[in-house]
Amino acid sequence: MAAGTKDDPWVLRTPPGSSEYTAYRDEAADPPALVCQVGSTRLSYRLRAVEDLHAWLRDRGDWVPLGAADENKAAADGTVEAWGRSADNPVGGWYGLRKGYRGRFGMYLPPLLEELGLAELTHDARNNRMRAV
Repeated sequence: MAAGTKDDPWVLRTPPGSSEYTAYRDEAADPPALVCQVGSTRLSYRLRAVEDLHAWLRDRGDWVPLGAADENKAAADGTVEAWGRSADNPVGGWYGLRKGYRGRFGMYLPPLLEELGLAELTHDARNNRMRAV
């Protein structure tokens, strides 16, 4: 497994398997970030999202739909995406750090949790779900 650093990032695939992207920890950022490089687009999320999402999934105890959506689109209730921007999550709002690119939490975080052995994902063409392991 990769080290998850800028020089040795995780190479991941979106849940449907249609796109490859990389992710790495940037612990020197303020706040510490998880950087996802998707083609020429760079998204960043609070690094603590990995542990926070895993804890939320454990509390849920069952499959949760991913519900990935762009920042300017509403996220379906009860999805990973909705939780990643909810005022009720541990950071009180968006885990995404870059305005205009704060969405897609439900697309790019779940494969990393799967890679780290923290979650299980479905890999269908649409409507994927995840649960903690």
